[in-house]
Formats: sequence, structure tokens, C-alpha cells
Amino acid sequence: METLQNILKFKQKALHWANQFEVCCFLDSNQYKDAYSAYDFVIAAAVQSELSCASGTAFDQLKAFQAAHQQWLFGFFSYDLKNETENLHSNHADQLNFPDLYFFVPKYLIAFKNGKAEVLIGDEDILNEINSFPIETKHQVAALNIQQKLSKVQYISKIESLKNHIIRGDVYELNFCQEFFAENAQINPVETFESLNQLSPTPFAGYFKVYNQYILSATPERFMCKRGKRLISQPIKGTAKRSSNPETDEQIKRDLRNDIKEQAENVMIVDLVRHDLTKSAVKGTVKVDELFGIYSFPQVHQMISTISCELDPNIHFIDAIKNAFPMGSMTGAPKVKAMQLIEQYEETKRGIYSGSFGCISPDGDFDFNVVIRSILFNAESKYLSFQVGGAITYQCDAEKEYEECLLKASAILQVLGDN
Repeated sequence: METLQNILKFKQKALHWANQFEVCCFLDSNQYKDAYSAYDFVIAAAVQSELSCASGTAFDQLKAFQAAHQQWLFGFFSYDLKNETENLHSNHADQLNFPDLYFFVPKYLIAFKNGKAEVLIGDEDILNEINSFPIETKHQVAALNIQQKLSKVQYISKIESLKNHIIRGDVYELNFCQEFFAENAQINPVETFESLNQLSPTPFAGYFKVYNQYILSATPERFMCKRGKRLISQPIKGTAKRSSNPETDEQIKRDLRNDIKEQAENVMIVDLVRHDLTKSAVKGTVKVDELFGIYSFPQVHQMISTISCELDPNIHFIDAIKNAFPMGSMTGAPKVKAMQLIEQYEETKRGIYSGSFGCISPDGDFDFNVVIRSILFNAESKYLSFQVGGAITYQCDAEKEYEECLLKASAILQVLGDN
């Protein structure tokens, strides 16, 4: 059994090795114990075959791609695939220009579990190549001028407008997000991700490079996974800032667990996810495995619920993803009206933000995260972006929601040197 130090060294070398290719994906659980994760971390690199497409027939194209290859697939779903699943549109500016859907079959795939690396695709010699791979450090060369798309006054004004929609009964809850961005940005993506992953290790972290576009993610949230016949979704709703004092920190956890407002937000999304899973489930199998679970991360405690069902054998697993996409925790309830209001009040096209990335195994199991707490970077246009948001309900306080956004942004701002 490898020591943790050796594992961390191998992980770092493997990431740098994978980054030499034009396309790679690294998924990392950061040693969090999770009942549904198949591996501790996986690294996919180089392209055997790929699919890149826009919203319209993207899910059907993915089904055909998966049927043609029956192999490990790594890829992402953009939030704007909502325009395919519902009669919606997106007219906001998009400076990042990620594809709406991208998947690839890797030439090399290494999986790590219980202290042991396994080559799933490629030659065993890859492990020696990784272990001897030189790591060059090229530190960030220019200070970033990070700006906010909305001022605090504008943000609060929009929250008050959204609360009026709630009073009118248009929606019960809505996830509203704002963008932080930097133009003419120059970063070293691998090192930036490593810094973020070290400062804020999370169970669904990942690094995804598609040519000149990068996702650097410290997301704590799973969108959905499939294990055998079972689908599992784990929405997050409920956030509290941690304290360095252990007793105070425990009290904050207890307060979050018993917070009526946070519970109300969480249960609305649980109901929405149950509804989404019902579209793909064997009748009567949708159940809530855990309600209001409190999980701790370096900056925050989060309230996470787990909902599962048995997948109807007549429904393709990719259709099950489509039936639940975009995830309820990033939209609101009712879902379609919430997405219409998101388009009306937000200033930036979400694109890959609040979408999902992950992998599909040859037997049709899959695991996909939620793209939050993530830096998105287009190296060609030198545009860097990250968004943060929160659940807006009738009871919410606009000032506190703004502060929660800054809390969620804190690790990224620290990593980008804007603290």
C-alpha cells in the first residue's frame, strides 16, 4: 500500500503528464469517503474519438456516440442544453465559448483505488512514464484584474425583483448567479487548479482541458451517478461559513442542520429532484436516502440530501441524465419558470457553469458533478470567469445572499491572488 505522500506525488505527476496532451480530464475525490465513487481519482488523456456539438440534438448524438464506442467516455454538459430539453433560449454574452456538449474516448486512462494505480486504457509502461515525468513550475505571470458583472447595489435590486416574483407565485425558489471575470488573463491552468484543489479540496474536484478551454473545479456537489440499476442524485442547498474554533464550528453545524430557512430551501429542491427522477424510475422506487445531511469542507459546511431510484430498463441512461438536466439545485422550482427568470435577470450566459462534467464507463455506469466553485478559462481569448450564486426564497435577506456569494467565491479569489 502506497503512503499518502507517494500517492499525492503520483497524482501531481499524472496531472502534469496528462496536461501535455491537447485534451485531458482529471477527476479527484480528494480522499473523501463516498459510498458511490468507483475510484479515488482517474486521469484520461489524449483523444481516440470525440464528439462536440451544440444544443439541439446533443443528447441523441451522445447516445449514438456511446453506442458506437461502448468504451470509457469523459465529457461535459453545458447548462444551455436546457434549450434542448425545454422551449427556452439564451441570448446573453458568452466570452468563453465552450461547446454545449463535449465527450471523448481517451487513448490513456489511469484509475487509482486503495493505494494502487491501474491502467484501464493504454500500456502499463505509462505508469513508469508518469513516475519519471518532470514537473516544471511556471508561476502566474501577470496580476489579474478581477471584476464583478454586478455591483452590490445592482445585485440587491435584482434579488428584490425576484422576491416580487415569488410573492406573485411565479416561483417558490430560484438559483440566481453573478459573474466574476478577468480579461487579458494569463494563468498557468495546471498550477492554478493545483492551488485551488489544495486550498479547497472537495469530493468532485476536476481539471478538464479541451484544447484552449479549461475547467478548474473545486465542486463539492454530485449531480447524478448510476451504479448498476440505481440512479443517485445529491443536491446541495444550505451553506454556513466555518469557524477556526472547534466548539464554535460544531455549533455552526448544529445551527445549519436546524435552520428552518435552509431546510425549506433544501426540501424544495429534494422535491424537484424526486420529480425529475420519477421520469426515469421504475414506479414506486424513488426515495430520499438522506435528508439534510451536514457535510464539512475547508471553507463551509453544506446541507446535502440524497435521492435515489431504480432506473426503468426501458429508459436509456443518457435519457435519464436528460430528464434531470439541468440540476434542480442550480435552477429552482418550478424548474422551467425558474430558468426563464434566470435568463431574464442574470447578465451572463452560464455555458459550462452550472452544467456538469464526469465520465461514463463501458457498462453504462456514470458519475457527473455540478460545475460550481470552478474557474473557467479560454486561453485563446484570455478570458477567465467564475460565477457564484445562491437560492433566492421569500425569506431570504438580499444582503446576506450577497455575503454568501462572496464566501463561495473566497477560495477562488484567494487562489487568483485577489484577496
